[in-house]
Amino acid sequence: MRLTRVTLAVAAGALAPALLLSTPSLAAATPPSIAAPASDTGSPYDEMDADDLRIAIARILADPDSGKRVTQEANELLDGGTVEEMRAWLKAGYRLAQAEDDRVAIARLLADPDSGRAVVREANKALDDGSPEVVRAFLETGLRLAQAEDDRVAIARILADPGISDALRAAAHAALDDNTPEALRYFLEAGQYEVDR
Repeated sequence: MRLTRVTLAVAAGALAPALLLSTPSLAAATPPSIAAPASDTGSPYDEMDADDLRIAIARILADPDSGKRVTQEANELLDGGTVEEMRAWLKAGYRLAQAEDDRVAIARLLADPDSGRAVVREANKALDDGSPEVVRAFLETGLRLAQAEDDRVAIARILADPGISDALRAAAHAALDDNTPEALRYFLEAGQYEVDR
């Protein structure tokens, strides 16, 4: 079941750009399902001129976490997008492009044989939900917490070895006592090699 989902996710990720490029431009039109509700406040992008819109897009492009789809669409808009296209993309298109990049990132995690059980479980939950907000939340915070759960299991396996040294046992317990994702990861990546095994 999980392997099928990974295969489908990778296939969908590979086909999505071809399908999107073969349809009329989505950047110029806001899909009705995500159109902003009518209100007096409007969007901050409504009042921006072309230069301000380009600056907003350039800031997104400068973010090192921007994925391929976001980068591609942002560059296309900066190269020749109209004010209306830039405004529509900032309001809705960016969110959709980011969601596509996030799903690809999760598919890569699922395809990685080093991903632990908690990471795979939580990644699948995020993909099952499918909403851009849940997928983004997993990558921003859920992944870190799931990785910490997997790291605690890995440290418990080290502690289960009756032949480990007292120094390694103490370092493992110190990481578990600290119990922050950073301390657990540090112990597994470096700390366990810094003590006498």
